[in-house]
Amino acid sequence: MDINILYEDNHIIVCIKPSEVLSQAGFMQKSDMVNELKNYIKEKYNKEGNVFVGLVHRLDLNVSGVMVFAKTSKAARRLSEEIRNKDFKKSYLAIVSGKFLEATGTYKDYLMKDEANRQAFVTSQSKGKLAELNYEILEYNELKDLSLVKVDLITGRFHQIRCQFSHHDHPLMGDTKYGDAKNNASFFLGLYAYQLNFKHPTKRENMLFNYKPVNKNFTDFEAINKINWRTI
Repeated sequence: MDINILYEDNHIIVCIKPSEVLSQAGFMQKSDMVNELKNYIKEKYNKEGNVFVGLVHRLDLNVSGVMVFAKTSKAARRLSEEIRNKDFKKSYLAIVSGKFLEATGTYKDYLMKDEANRQAFVTSQSKGKLAELNYEILEYNELKDLSLVKVDLITGRFHQIRCQFSHHDHPLMGDTKYGDAKNNASFFLGLYAYQLNFKHPTKRENMLFNYKPVNKNFTDFEAINKINWRTI
C-alpha cells in the first residue's frame, strides 16, 4: 500500500489513513496502518527485526484522514499525555442531513457503548460518559438537504460524532448504522479527519497538519476550497 506521508522525523510520522484500512490490526482481515507503517520503515531504512510504531489515536474503518503515529515509546507517551490533557486537537469535516438553525453550536451528551453491536447511544449522566464537541456550519446544499460541518472534538468517545449528530436529528451521510437511510452512497461515510494540532513530543513546537479530502461528496461543496489548507 502506498502511504501518503505528510511529515516524518525520528519521533513521529504524520500520514493519511485511507478509508477501509484499520488504524490497528483487529478481528477483521483487513490492512491496518500500524503494520503498513512498520513495513514502510523497514523498507525505507533497511531495518531488520522489530520496528516500533505507536498508535496514539484511532479513526474508524470507513473514515479517512490525517493521523499521527509515534516512532518511539517516548513520543507515544508524550502524545498520549497531550490527548489526556486535551491539548491534542482533532478537527473533522462532516456531511450531515438537514439544515441547522444556528451557524455554530455545541453538543454535550452522555454516551454508552454497546460492545456487542459496536454502537454508541445517548444515555443519562449517571450511566454514560460525557461527550462534547463544537461545530460550525460551512455550507448548506438546499437541493440535497445536506450540510457541510466543521467539527472540533473536545472529548474522544467511541463513534462520538456519528452518534451525537444522529441524536440531534442530523445523521451523517451514508451512516446507516445511525439512521441515514436516504443517503446510502455505496459504503461512503460523510466523515473526514482533516486536521491535527499538537505539540511535537520532543521539540515541543506547535505543529498543525491538514489535508484536503479528495472524495467528490466533499469537494462538491464550495466551502472546501475556502479552508486554509496548509501543514506545520
